[in-house]
Amino acid sequence: MNEKIKEIVRKLKSFWETKKRWQKWTIAGSLLAVLLIFILSSLYFSNPKMVPLYTNLSLEETGQIKETLDARGIQSEITDNGQTIKVPEQVADSLKVELAAEGIPNSGNIDYSFFGQNIGFGMTDNEFNVLKLKATQTELANLIKGIDGIQDAKVMINLPSESVFVGEATEEASASIILNIKSGYQLDQTKINALYHLVSKSIPNLPTNNIVIMDQNFNYFDLKNEENSLHTNFASQLEVKSQIEQQIQKDVQKLLGTMMGPDKVVVSVTTDIDFTQENREENLVAPVNEEDNEGIAISVERITEAYTGDGAQAGGVTGTGDTDTVTIQEINGDGTGDYERTEERVNNEVNRIRKEISESPYKIRDIGIQVMVEPPDPENPNSLPEERINDIEQILSTIVRTSIDKNANEQPLTEQDIQDKIVVSVQPFNGKISFEEENQASSIPLWVYLLFGAASLIIIILLFILWKRKREKDDLELFDEEVEEETEPTPDIWNEKPEILDEKTMKRKQIEEMAKEKPDEFAKLLRTWLYED
Repeated sequence: MNEKIKEIVRKLKSFWETKKRWQKWTIAGSLLAVLLIFILSSLYFSNPKMVPLYTNLSLEETGQIKETLDARGIQSEITDNGQTIKVPEQVADSLKVELAAEGIPNSGNIDYSFFGQNIGFGMTDNEFNVLKLKATQTELANLIKGIDGIQDAKVMINLPSESVFVGEATEEASASIILNIKSGYQLDQTKINALYHLVSKSIPNLPTNNIVIMDQNFNYFDLKNEENSLHTNFASQLEVKSQIEQQIQKDVQKLLGTMMGPDKVVVSVTTDIDFTQENREENLVAPVNEEDNEGIAISVERITEAYTGDGAQAGGVTGTGDTDTVTIQEINGDGTGDYERTEERVNNEVNRIRKEISESPYKIRDIGIQVMVEPPDPENPNSLPEERINDIEQILSTIVRTSIDKNANEQPLTEQDIQDKIVVSVQPFNGKISFEEENQASSIPLWVYLLFGAASLIIIILLFILWKRKREKDDLELFDEEVEEETEPTPDIWNEKPEILDEKTMKRKQIEEMAKEKPDEFAKLLRTWLYED
């Protein structure tokens, strides 16, 4: 057995020594790769696939489930900062059923089912009130968790103590709620308002003003309704005012920055916005023919009366309306008289215009633009010519004139009024950020270049070694081909045999002749050969 092992070792050693260096490296790398694949495959197939058994657990629930699984000898993993526990895939479904039958996981929260299971005659009023408060908090948290986007909820309720006196006013309750919202989810205002009303109606004597709701990142959710509409409107007005000022500032900065340079101009804009929204109705009457200021006659009534007689006294209507014709009365001395009455009524049709006008808010009543310009030579303020300053003022005047609402002022703005709203200051910027220092501070460290150079050098060396090995292999193959082409045929042994036979024959003949001619010397030579043997 040892001889066979030695023989195998000898053959392997002989096989290894006959190989070239690059062939040895290839064989060793192949064996190492096969060994690594075998080890990784063993590790992969030996570890079962783990799937989540429960997710979104509390630390108490995770510890309870982990303890139960360890007692049963079941492999488990805890991930997601203790909120998820994983088990092998083949036992996940059966474990859920078995643990649910045992009442696991048990969060430890007290709900209304506790009273049906554990209440007894020995419970005091204080204990009952505490358990009732805990159950109310748990049930309210479960209701909130049922809303889409809310992963978990913690509720803290403060109930005032009941007064023993009948006429004494009851204090109000309060509630604090912390929501654990899913990542990337955002509650809209409708759901926030629903949360406030849900909590307010679930707890007796709890107004919405005594409710505080925030998320896990301490972001507050406010109730927006008619009660706090004043605060909401004020916030929205400030936001609109800021947006208008930022837009004007951006336009002016872009315009002047193109002319002077982006780091040579600083712009500040202040505005006075009119947020009044007016709704009015106008009933106007206009003539049909605007040139003559007359309407269309739709009905005309003319009445003419005349009387002539003796002894008659003057009488009649002397004209009482705008459309009546004044009568001419004559009184004669002999008692005779004439009476004439003419009346004309004309109904004209006019244009009746009814307008319902809704004036939109956000009108700019006043605006102020302040611009600071740095001269081309910061040390010399006079390096900025006066013509350039006049151009800047002219540009700002146009922006002010077109931005202010035309109906905001009783009188149109004069050039002096516009100049009073513009300020152009030319001075060096001492507090300007130095971009060169910033670039130097953010430059790549030296060790990064050294590491990159070392990595590049190693890659070049590896490529050179591979190229050299390939070239040696090609040269070896070429050499083998040349040897095969240039090698002469193997000589025939029988053709060389006569030369070998002739030499032996000549030696034998010499020895025979020596034995015949010089027997003494032949005897000495023979004894020498025998002694050496």
